[in-house]
Amino acid sequence: MKRSLLSIVGLLGAIFASNVIAGGQIYTPLSASVRAVLQRSVSDQPLQQSAFTSKADEEAWLIAMSPRLMKRFPDKESRDDFLNTVHYEAVRAGLDPELVLGLIEVESGFKKYAVSSVGARGFMQVMPFWVKEIGTTEQNLFHLRVNLRYGCTILRHYINIEHGDLFRALGRYNGSLGRAEYPNMVHAAWRHWMSTSRTASNNTPPAS
Repeated sequence: MKRSLLSIVGLLGAIFASNVIAGGQIYTPLSASVRAVLQRSVSDQPLQQSAFTSKADEEAWLIAMSPRLMKRFPDKESRDDFLNTVHYEAVRAGLDPELVLGLIEVESGFKKYAVSSVGARGFMQVMPFWVKEIGTTEQNLFHLRVNLRYGCTILRHYINIEHGDLFRALGRYNGSLGRAEYPNMVHAAWRHWMSTSRTASNNTPPAS
């Protein structure tokens, strides 16, 4: 019995402990027009196609990104699904997929069921108030595509608010606007993912 309780406590700790400094987006009232745009963004069904320009590009990107995620996603099918979803949702929102990977690394450490001390949920640590504001009650923030759709949509929204200033947009995303720690951490993780991608691309032999 004692061992079972300890196992449960350990599991809950793993779920509720976010990775580094996962914060929470701060609610601000939205105009009707902005709310309508965001509602469309989160409710649109995904297209049954890839955001990659070619199958070769998709395979090269997956090969580059996969090694760093093997511990978190040991199953190749799950890992590829995660990466393809990140790429699709990032491109759909006009974001760099490697920026989104960096943000997820900092926010949740790639923990699907992470919950922060302020209630932010999932890979991209989305605050539940967004579902009430722009979504529908059946949308589950622990669902991979739903979480990434919300996270990418919200980050794009903040970038638009800040007129392209990513530093300030990241501060808004984390609820730490005006402080440098979180944006700097995401930038560092982003650069690491970009470096991984470029290194892998440079080591890929040319097609015969």
